[in-house]
Amino acid sequence: MSGGRGAQYQGLISPAVRDALQTWLDHQRSLKGASENTILAYQGDVVDFLAFITAHKASPQGLAALSRLSITDMRAWMAHTRAGGVGPRSMARKLSAVKAFYRWLAEREGFEPTAVLSTRAPKFQKKLPRPLAVDAARALIDCVEMQSDRPWVAARDVAVLTLLWGCGLRISEALGLRGRDAPLPASLRIVGKGKKERMVPVLPAARDAVRAYQALCPHPAEAEGPLFRAIRGGPLNARTVAKVMAEARMQLGLPASATPHAMRHSFATHLLDAGGDLRAIQELLGHASLSTTQAYTAVDTARLMEVYNRAHPKAG
Repeated sequence: MSGGRGAQYQGLISPAVRDALQTWLDHQRSLKGASENTILAYQGDVVDFLAFITAHKASPQGLAALSRLSITDMRAWMAHTRAGGVGPRSMARKLSAVKAFYRWLAEREGFEPTAVLSTRAPKFQKKLPRPLAVDAARALIDCVEMQSDRPWVAARDVAVLTLLWGCGLRISEALGLRGRDAPLPASLRIVGKGKKERMVPVLPAARDAVRAYQALCPHPAEAEGPLFRAIRGGPLNARTVAKVMAEARMQLGLPASATPHAMRHSFATHLLDAGGDLRAIQELLGHASLSTTQAYTAVDTARLMEVYNRAHPKAG
């Protein structure tokens, strides 16, 4: 098992269970297209669960023992985890990982996983996306352009944020563009989460911003190298973009929710405001499920209710 966490619990988990977990993680990586960050999160959540069960039962648990877990065992784990300060949202994520592992393990080993799969996740209120107003998004890009004393860095930051807002890219997708992708075409093939491909129209403003950055960038363009470079020429990372945006939002007095990801949310919300079709927006964002995209209708409704409550004579 990769990572220090696996080594830390090596004596607490039986070799058969450890091998099964590694096989499942490999399955998630190769067949489900899970990212390395997702794999590490799954590994940590399931290993923590298995370590608790070992301590709870006072002996290492093999595959046969794991097949006999009860609802009481699951409740004990959840109570222990919540007592450690884990919130409802994180608890639900951990339970989801454990259930996914158990569903796979039960099918492979031929046992009934009802006790685990029937365990209910704690309820929590879903956070709605926090998009920026059109004026705020424009002001952020204008502010970012003035922040760096290196013209090429300023142009780079403007280009990245313009892609997030103008094309609805995830920050990882924008930073994953290679030198061969520029000059940007009228539409761009993006490989997103789960290796899901989509075609994204590229606005002239985004193409112009990338072209301006390339003209100023001191690092030679390489077809297989990163399009967006850090100061020393390596790949630009998401933390740097987040820091740039944090400085800009402080200057503008915008809330902490004004993050790079908020630019993507703003792309979707502004399209919806302009009468965009929800299915089309789903395709542009690369959401696997329409229910994910439908969060934007909740944002729109919430904003309408705010206006109603503030303005309508009967609202009071």
